[in-house]
Amino acid sequence: MTGLVQFFAIPFGLGMIVIGAGLGIGKLAAAAAEGIARQPSAAGQITGAVNLPLFLLEGVAILAEVFALLVLFLGR
Repeated sequence: MTGLVQFFAIPFGLGMIVIGAGLGIGKLAAAAAEGIARQPSAAGQITGAVNLPLFLLEGVAILAEVFALLVLFLGR
């Protein structure tokens, strides 16, 4: 039974990871685009301030996917 649960739970978890990361990245990019549209002279500062959270969010998503796949392949 545990193998069957892992077989269905891990892909579901991977999908949730991808959806969550996509929503977070989309929200950050939309906020940056709106900020640049409101004040184009601060585009460099806004872009610089958005880059770090984007990289951290993407890194967390990649690590979560790696951990989920490790559970799938090594959790037997």
